[in-house]
Amino acid sequence: MAHFLKIYWTFALNQIKSNFVYRWGFYLHILRKFLGMFIYYYLWMAIYASSSTGQLGGFDRNEMILYVFMSYTISDIVMIGISSEIGYDVLDGSVAMNLIKPINYRWYLTFRALGTMIYRIIVPSLFIWIGLEIYKVFGLGMPVSNPLTIVLSLTSIVLSFFIYAFFDYCFGMLAFVTTYIFGMTIIKNAALNLLTGKLIPISFFPLFLQKVFAFLPFTAMTYVPVMIYLGKYSEAEAFMQIGKQALWVVILYLAGSLLWKRIEKRIVILGG
Repeated sequence: MAHFLKIYWTFALNQIKSNFVYRWGFYLHILRKFLGMFIYYYLWMAIYASSSTGQLGGFDRNEMILYVFMSYTISDIVMIGISSEIGYDVLDGSVAMNLIKPINYRWYLTFRALGTMIYRIIVPSLFIWIGLEIYKVFGLGMPVSNPLTIVLSLTSIVLSFFIYAFFDYCFGMLAFVTTYIFGMTIIKNAALNLLTGKLIPISFFPLFLQKVFAFLPFTAMTYVPVMIYLGKYSEAEAFMQIGKQALWVVILYLAGSLLWKRIEKRIVILGG
């Protein structure tokens, strides 16, 4: 295990350093993040202002404020584009160099994504979360999150990252079949904004759709950690949801292994 981490942690560390090197990218990422969050915030506040009831989909106004900021922050942390990187590697032929190196291509991509995740936590997700906790207590008059809730939320976020990483790796395998997947990636990202609960909480959907979503991995990417943080799950339900997330990590990892065995038999390198 130590040897494994020694090899692959280097890729994560290099990715963190790379993200900090480009200063304008640093500032633009913060600006993009805050613009996106406040667009969602004002949209939902307008919806609540025109509602005759204080509750929508099981959320009151204060809970929706927290949901908007946390869902956007967590999705930004978790959803790192591995499939796009695979697409570029296939398109320019550089995947050939990655495949002949004595490393596992999937773990190479995963740890690079992990480095980006750590960077996004530092800039500025950690400060948003702290600011949100302060606003939650002093601005909304809600109780401070207990330590167990925070620990369970963080655990859920880490599992969400691996679920998305392994799912996106599976999706990225399409690049070896179609060569160009960037159009499909745009469609995938738009669909995931809905299926993960980033745009609309899953509780707003009809009950039969909620049951369907419960059997899919997408709610485990954003919706589950946010609901744990908001205390919408009991302690037993939170542990059950985390168990489901762990199961999806294993399922998607095995699915990626199966797909790779099929894909490597038909790899054609176009450049390099």
